Amino acid sequence: MHQEVSLLATVAIGFVFAAVFGYLADRLRLPPLVGYLVAGIMMGPYTPGIVADSGLASQLAEMGVILLMFGVGLHFSASDLLAVRGVAVPGALGRILLATLLGIGLCSLWGWGLGAGIVFGLSLSVASTVVLLKALEEHNQVDSVNGRVTVGWLIVEDLAMVLALVLLPAFSGVLGGNADVAAGEAGGLAITLTIGITLLKVGAFTVMAIYFGPKVVPWILTLVARTGSPELFTLSVLAVALGIAFGSAEIFGVSFALGAFVAGVVMSESHLSHRAAADSLPLQNAFAVLFFVSVGMLFDPYVIIRDPLAVAAVLALIIFGKSLIGFLIVVLLRYPIAMGLSVAAGLAQIGEFSFILASLGVSLGLLPREGQDLILAGAILSITVNPLVLLGGEWLQKVVRRKWPSLFEQYGKSKHDALCRELERIRKISDERNRQHQLEMQQLIETFPMFAQVDENSQEELLLLFRPKVASPGERVIRVGDRGDGMYFISSGAVEVQLEDEPVRLKAGSFFGEMALLSGGRRTADVIAVDFCQFLVLERRDFNVFMSKHPALRAAVSDMAKARKAMNVSRRKRNQSLDAT
Repeated sequence: MHQEVSLLATVAIGFVFAAVFGYLADRLRLPPLVGYLVAGIMMGPYTPGIVADSGLASQLAEMGVILLMFGVGLHFSASDLLAVRGVAVPGALGRILLATLLGIGLCSLWGWGLGAGIVFGLSLSVASTVVLLKALEEHNQVDSVNGRVTVGWLIVEDLAMVLALVLLPAFSGVLGGNADVAAGEAGGLAITLTIGITLLKVGAFTVMAIYFGPKVVPWILTLVARTGSPELFTLSVLAVALGIAFGSAEIFGVSFALGAFVAGVVMSESHLSHRAAADSLPLQNAFAVLFFVSVGMLFDPYVIIRDPLAVAAVLALIIFGKSLIGFLIVVLLRYPIAMGLSVAAGLAQIGEFSFILASLGVSLGLLPREGQDLILAGAILSITVNPLVLLGGEWLQKVVRRKWPSLFEQYGKSKHDALCRELERIRKISDERNRQHQLEMQQLIETFPMFAQVDENSQEELLLLFRPKVASPGERVIRVGDRGDGMYFISSGAVEVQLEDEPVRLKAGSFFGEMALLSGGRRTADVIAVDFCQFLVLERRDFNVFMSKHPALRAAVSDMAKARKAMNVSRRKRNQSLDAT
């Protein structure tokens, strides 16, 4: 007897089943994701026992896709996509077209109409974001040339699928679906208007992402980071990712996953991107597991028994047909054979967009229900055997290199080298930005060793809290009797503290102004710049907030202040004693 379970139970049972079957898969030398798929099948409505809510599971899985695409965006810049456009754009569009034609041909053999063939072919033409990225991460190829090309190819496919999802309802009446008569009578004008609106929305989305995103998102992150609250920073990262994803879907009609990817890309412009990636990684992994579990829940394993030949044909189209098309396109574009084999193997599966297209096709009356079952069967089986396909691609590379070494090494070398140079240039720009940031951190510690006792995130927070200030020789930096507005750290130059008896000179690496902040009183001495000075100023509020979170540092500053005060008192007494004699 089936037992229905709630949201909390769906998540709990999903994680427990995934952990158990994932471990068993690993012991059998299979990828853990195979265990996650089996866990979903065991929780689905087609097997006896517990039946989890597939609707809730699919929404949780969508969270996994969003966070995963956000993580990829954090490590993928718009410059990367422009660099690989020569192979990613024609490759992705060409493979979608040819794979869709193969799907139409397969459906015609089963007696299905043109509309069913188009939906079926489109569903089989696009690869799974989650599976591809997991595979690239496991093989440490996300940042490789082939990895960049494959990710760029995938992004172009996603953009094309966004357009397909918008246009299918408009064309459904023409293709034999259940569109209403009014829509059918509107004909070409309505279709042209729909295409125009869609392209306008995508264009507006692109403009917002390129010109406004890199300015607004890093600014928001910096403001939040200055609060020094780690939980608020993590919450803000998720809010930006999910907010942009939701807004992109609602306003511009693009997918949640694509919106999240763009959120990651614009956030990558901030030097806080690595911290955002680290904070979101645990959630990415957890929800990615739920994605595979939810896919398994949708799968009816009995379709393999009912239609074994149809399932075999679908699997052959996904693994062999799409792979061959992808390889030939890369080679015909005169890129290396190794890149062609890598792209072909990496994209030899289907996933999340396939399910969305299939569901839309069924709702529009274009795709029969058995077509959706075959697409799900193809997705499950292609995801399961994808690790073997990747191994097969690596084996083929070794075979070609051994039998035709000259062809393997020389074919497409010029284009590959040009692409490598462009990606290397982009990487150097990114590395230089990171190096400058690390240099700032290093200089902070070298100049002010006291900050070495706080962690790296706190040091970054300090860099955000500091307000730069300069002073010329003779300029009064602090006036006696003023209210303490901040603590000054001398980055370069020197100042004199005008005490009653004699001035005290402070050089780079020293600080002043802390006594008024610690005591809450007024300034007790003038401070005059005796050189061109650069200061880092920690304002009163920021000083109190930061020091309250780091009591050891506050104690160190307080001890230094007490020692300095005692030294001043001792010097004053000594001078008074000398005057008396």
